[in-house]
Amino acid sequence: MKQCHIGPVSIGGIAPVRLMGVINCSPESFYRGSYTPFLEVHSRAQELVAGGADIIDLGARSTAPGTPNLSPAEEIERMAGALDQLEGSGIVITVDTTRPEVLERCLSYDIAGINDIGGLHDPRLAALAAEAGLPVIAMATWREPGDPKGLEETLAALREVVKRAEDAGITSLILDPAIGRWSSRREMRDDLEICRNFAVFRTLGRPLLAAVSRKTFIGELVGRPPEGRLAGSLAVTFSLLMQGASMVRTHDIPETRDLIAVHAALSGVP
Repeated sequence: MKQCHIGPVSIGGIAPVRLMGVINCSPESFYRGSYTPFLEVHSRAQELVAGGADIIDLGARSTAPGTPNLSPAEEIERMAGALDQLEGSGIVITVDTTRPEVLERCLSYDIAGINDIGGLHDPRLAALAAEAGLPVIAMATWREPGDPKGLEETLAALREVVKRAEDAGITSLILDPAIGRWSSRREMRDDLEICRNFAVFRTLGRPLLAAVSRKTFIGELVGRPPEGRLAGSLAVTFSLLMQGASMVRTHDIPETRDLIAVHAALSGVP
């Protein structure tokens, strides 16, 4: 497996499992507990890092199905407002966006990487990332975020994502198998199939991101809204760690930090 670096943080290979904390500057977020107003971003980021987060993933636009569309200008305003609060903090920041104009604005700040749920489908964003020399977390996507259905389509889409990255000259790539209800085609059984077979994605030779925090299929399994999905999220995350996930993206840092520690002990990791 190729090891990647997001800022000073090594990911994959012999590196320990890394923890990515979520900060959403989008009041439309499906999980209200993750929304952070601009003026609280710095204190929230410090809280997450103190709790064990290696990286903070900053987003300004909800991508949940049915969410009202946000213009690029509005996303830029939100993202810049949050990054203003974090500038000079020394915290390792990735930006969660699919839009090249938003990324271009973010490049004027000290960001360490990009989280692109569009899977580098937009060649303009891919070119910007390559030119800036930034690592990319890229999700399984054909045209719209998370549009593959089932295991085989997801694996094929991730192969295409790897090709897009190589064609653009992106050398540091982390893959996200797109677990979640990203499109109307997706069903709970698709997410369960991907989770059960997560280890298959290791054949692509890139670090893998586990990103299941409080997602819809967990709510369907346990019959709870996002606020009541922590235990289910931790259970699925542990399974993905057992299958080789290199990094976990979560709303719940202290609990997931403890889960990672238990996993490491059970796996015999020093």
